[in-house]
Amino acid sequence: MTLALTDLRATVGTFELGPIGLTVGSEVLSVLGPSGSGKTTLLQSIAGIVTPEAGTVALDGRELTDRPLEERGVGLVFQDGALFPHMTAHENVAYAAADDDRVADLAELLELDGVLDRRPPDLSGGEAKRVALARTLAADPDALLLDEPLASLDAPIRRRLRSELRDIFADLDVPVIYVTHDRRAAMALGDRVAIVRDGVIEQVDDPETVIDRPASRFVARFTGTDNRLDGTVSGQTDLGAVVRVGDLELRTDVQASSGTAVTACVHPSRIELGREADGDENVFAGRVRRRLYEGDAHRVAVKLAGVDATVTVSVRPQSGTVPENGRETAVWIPPDAIHLLD
Repeated sequence: MTLALTDLRATVGTFELGPIGLTVGSEVLSVLGPSGSGKTTLLQSIAGIVTPEAGTVALDGRELTDRPLEERGVGLVFQDGALFPHMTAHENVAYAAADDDRVADLAELLELDGVLDRRPPDLSGGEAKRVALARTLAADPDALLLDEPLASLDAPIRRRLRSELRDIFADLDVPVIYVTHDRRAAMALGDRVAIVRDGVIEQVDDPETVIDRPASRFVARFTGTDNRLDGTVSGQTDLGAVVRVGDLELRTDVQASSGTAVTACVHPSRIELGREADGDENVFAGRVRRRLYEGDAHRVAVKLAGVDATVTVSVRPQSGTVPENGRETAVWIPPDAIHLLD
């Protein structure tokens, strides 16, 4: 099953979406972007809630653009669930199911057996989200669209549901588009990630490529690559370009012409602290300015000597001792961790 968007354009008020060209197979495509970037408008254009002014939407070669929502075979899970408040959870799911056996199967899959007799006001946030998903899946859609389905949930519930949804999506074998502004959810759930800004897609790639090889400064910033060092290509090695940043020279494995102004992007998780030179390239002296413990890792800001720049390093507790504020430390930036942007 393949969902294909060709030169799709839509206007809602003063906001313009597109042109969007995108093909989604039997996979999960996470659509990540800030509020107001067009994520929801994109889903609504696919579902038929918003009428595109140009372009096409096709599902396995079947043109959907002029079809009403109920004939598209597309399931849409809204951010608030949009459950019928006067119906029980069972009745909400049964509304779209062919028979009670389907309701029972979905209740078991999504662990809803204990809440089927409750109405939406009596459900927790996580339970309501799962009931909304069950109701959508009950119709056996040929494509599944989810608009911020985990928004407003507590962090432990979000983490648990992310894990559960990944397994559910893997069994569906249909195109799934998962819209979110949560970077962790997008990376954890998506086989690929599309970064959206101002109504257009800036990059579509697997999560590792989006993080390690961002296509633009915006993508780098939005996906957590806080380290963006402006410099100039000053020479070449057998491995790749050498970038001068202040008094420092960064050796990379990326090809670039001498004299080119570039931005060197390095994700915080790829930098190491406290490493001795031992012949390794890109080991620089620095001093810790601040550190913040975020639960699963320390986020350490280090001022580099010889350059007016601070790099952020993500250090997991098991990786070793995290230097105190004000302490000197060595900073190692692996050449293969550096991505260059013009």
